[in-house]
Amino acid sequence: MDTNNSVRADTKLDTIFLEGLRLYGYHGVNPEQRVLGQRFVVDVAISLDLRHAGQSDDLGQTVSYSDLHKLVRRIVEGEPRNLLEAVAETIASEVLALFPAVIDVTVTVRKPEAPLKGAILDAAGVRIFRTRTPDMSPR
Repeated sequence: MDTNNSVRADTKLDTIFLEGLRLYGYHGVNPEQRVLGQRFVVDVAISLDLRHAGQSDDLGQTVSYSDLHKLVRRIVEGEPRNLLEAVAETIASEVLALFPAVIDVTVTVRKPEAPLKGAILDAAGVRIFRTRTPDMSPR
């Protein structure tokens, strides 16, 4: 895969995304969240240049959304975290570390059944945006 990230700042990047990924995890600060667990809904969008993949029809020239799904699933279904911020940050950090072609990543983590007394809402959650920095290198 081409790892040259010298994209001009004014260039609109392409996007690969996963939306509405429903997973079960044990994150939260309340003890019952750590014991019983709950559903989480995750969206991930990565920006990169997909021109070569589109022209060559070669999976090696892109980031497989299957690999992206496996990474997100491993994190959300893995080690419990107190905060959704920590779950989102781990996803973003690993995406940037494992996929050198990715320029930036947006991660949204929602709790559809957030324990907010008296609240009627679809979900509570966090959305973070992280950009590759020059000092980042693949693991």
